[in-house]
Amino acid sequence: MPEFNNGCKLRLSRIQSQAYLTRHMNQIPTVAVPTIAIAGSRDRFPVRRIFCVGHNYADHAREMGAGPERQPPFFFTKPADAVVDSGQRLPYPPHTADLHHEVELVIALGAGGSDLAPLSALALIFGYAVGIDLTRRDLQAAAKKSSRPWDMSKGFDRSAPIGPLTRGVPPSAGAIALTIDGNPRQNGDLREMIWGVADIIAILSTYVAVAAGDLIFTGTPAGVGAIERGQRVRGSIAGAEPVEVTFD
Repeated sequence: MPEFNNGCKLRLSRIQSQAYLTRHMNQIPTVAVPTIAIAGSRDRFPVRRIFCVGHNYADHAREMGAGPERQPPFFFTKPADAVVDSGQRLPYPPHTADLHHEVELVIALGAGGSDLAPLSALALIFGYAVGIDLTRRDLQAAAKKSSRPWDMSKGFDRSAPIGPLTRGVPPSAGAIALTIDGNPRQNGDLREMIWGVADIIAILSTYVAVAAGDLIFTGTPAGVGAIERGQRVRGSIAGAEPVEVTFD
């Protein structure tokens, strides 16, 4: 009799587990919209998409083996939920032994459009911030060598730490810098960008219709390099609150 009862209980447990799985598999999930902080406000900015510009500073283009000529900008993306607020402790990403930092001016759009003229593009800006484009450089190098996409080297979890947004149009000149444990690693000036903010938005809008909630990482100055476990990384730009994260 005890064996029979145990068998019944086991079958009942399996039936209940199957019913639980079936019920939850058929439920439409609730998905949270990623958001980032806004300086001086409890409100948060909803993130729709993240676009990034490659080789937008001549010195960085040189250090990555590319020419510094003013060629049309190229774009890549990160998932919206890659954003991370300043002040977080982050796990060191898997599948890499060469995690790199790239400090960047980030633009947040409050409106959108397509085929925009540069003169009208600035009116779309909600605000700006400093961000860090984290890159699994070894995976990127392997992808380049094989002529494959960069997705897993750029668009991984928590790959876009970003400071609070400052409302308004960003300055066209001013310091952009990054330190690790207080030691300078990247130092540049926003005036060194090959393509300015208005041009970047306008050109991007010829490829896709930009929209409210889009973020644009506008490129990094020279000095990119590796981040080790346990290090504190801090990015800053003129006129915005800094971003700081620490890696476990």
